[in-house]
Amino acid sequence: MSAPDPRKQKASRSVIDRLFEDASNVWVTHYSCESFYDRTDGRSPRITSIAVRKLDSGQTVSFSIHQIAELDGIDLSGITEHYDALERKMLDEFFAHVGSHRGMKYLHWNMRDINYGFAAIEHRYRVLGGEPHFIIPDENKFDLARLLIDVYGVGYTGHPRLTTLLEKNKIQPRDFLNGASEAEAFEQGNYVGLHQSTLRKVDMIANIAGRARDRSLKTNTTWWEMHGGRVRTFINFAAESRPFQLTTGVASIIGLIIAFQPDLPSTLWITATNWFVPGP
Repeated sequence: MSAPDPRKQKASRSVIDRLFEDASNVWVTHYSCESFYDRTDGRSPRITSIAVRKLDSGQTVSFSIHQIAELDGIDLSGITEHYDALERKMLDEFFAHVGSHRGMKYLHWNMRDINYGFAAIEHRYRVLGGEPHFIIPDENKFDLARLLIDVYGVGYTGHPRLTTLLEKNKIQPRDFLNGASEAEAFEQGNYVGLHQSTLRKVDMIANIAGRARDRSLKTNTTWWEMHGGRVRTFINFAAESRPFQLTTGVASIIGLIIAFQPDLPSTLWITATNWFVPGP
């Protein structure tokens, strides 16, 4: 496994630290939707639920198709018939929430593109006749999945990364549905299960982020790999630094002299070293 790049590691750790320093203005975000694999009709996947969790307090706001249906007096069996109208109302509420909390930062897991991400939610809203009055700026979106790759290296856990990372850290996956299980739940009309899974995932993402921040996250990356960048930096410095080479050369010579002349006073080492090593 390749060691993380020291510069990217430092930068991404700094990003995570800053997010927790500003935790009152950070929302952990996730959503569930119809499967976006093996789609041949070109239609965008329907969204079933969205959750946003405050990083500092854990307070969570959620938007779910079955909750909107309940408010409209529609039972679970009738959701499919009214899905577009219910989904539009759900997304109305989500974008109203985003618009009323401008300037917030959003920590997420792989929500990066039109296939699955903020752009996919925006596209789906427009398909349903809505128009977002406020779009979250890209600089306010932080992908924890990519940050962890920068911090721990590309092979820090197996695939799928979220599932294997939960197992490695013994984080209980109660109510958690993986991609295949979510697709099956959608086909079965298990919107409550999808909503519970979404709520659980924002909690898990926050948990993982917290462990990465306090350096307690368990991964497959070894200590040597984690610190390999610093070792390489030291070696490069030693190879290029004349003062360092002079110092180590003098130390080696004096060490040999003392080895063969053990009766020499110990002050010789200190005196010689102070003479050869440049001052500050």
